Amino acid sequence: MEAQGGLSIVRMCGMTGVSRAGFYRHWEEKAPIEAELALRDAIQRAAVAHRFYGYRRVTILVQREGFAVGAKKVRRVMQEDNLLAVRRRKFVATTDSHHGFEVHPNLAEHLVLSDVNQLWVADITYLRLQSEFVYLAVVLDAFSRRAVGWALGRNLLTSLPLAALEKAIHSRRPQPGLVHHSDRGTQYASNDYVQRLEGIGAVLSMSRPGRPWENGQCESFLKTLKLEEIDARPYRTMEELEEHLAEFIEQIYNKVRLHSALGYLSPEEFEARLVQPGLQPAWLPAGLRFRRHEELPSVPQAGSCSA
Repeated sequence: MEAQGGLSIVRMCGMTGVSRAGFYRHWEEKAPIEAELALRDAIQRAAVAHRFYGYRRVTILVQREGFAVGAKKVRRVMQEDNLLAVRRRKFVATTDSHHGFEVHPNLAEHLVLSDVNQLWVADITYLRLQSEFVYLAVVLDAFSRRAVGWALGRNLLTSLPLAALEKAIHSRRPQPGLVHHSDRGTQYASNDYVQRLEGIGAVLSMSRPGRPWENGQCESFLKTLKLEEIDARPYRTMEELEEHLAEFIEQIYNKVRLHSALGYLSPEEFEARLVQPGLQPAWLPAGLRFRRHEELPSVPQAGSCSA
């Protein structure tokens, strides 16, 4: 620890009434914590940026950032934070709730949206505080870009995104036919999460491997959240962060922030314009649109003859 502002360590300790032994002991205890946080941060960033990388590839990426860490430790950290990639199994007993998970196809890319509650998109990200990592799960309405459910927690268990989903269901009360889109993480493929969606008549949709842009609306929301709120001020505790998150999501993002995709309206303003007294049509599920193709005429092979 070097002197700061021209003051020696002895002088600073004398001014604050702290013994030098206590001062150095504090930094000796703090340094490993900061080093561990920096390592976990690097592992988190690598795993989130490359969601279907295993721990060996993540280890290489982290080592390239200058961390002297082995694959075993990276694997342990990824296990603790539930970041290990989920791989599709060839044979999945979908009726057996105790073995494996079913991976659902991407339906969202084929939907034509015309109303709210036709398509919800969900994702999870990590947020770094002063002395710990916390995790945020969100659910957005894809038509209006409104954040309809979110939850903050200290682990990546299924209970975290499930809490965000419950908030969304409680606030929106969607009808059967809603499509829920997410990545293929264990939380979204878990039996508890799938059964809750099936219980409200929702249809599941998941991004394909290695294609984070297929959940681009959630990615954009999380980028905006980090840029405009998380990175704008330091947070020390999860409770402090949760209080400001509620203010940013509910009062700023949903009510005030303008979206170019919505004609420079906020999500709340956009939804308000959908409601016209006496003219509001009955809710219908989203339409489907598939790419058209034309069959190419067959080309006669050499030596063949036609009648």
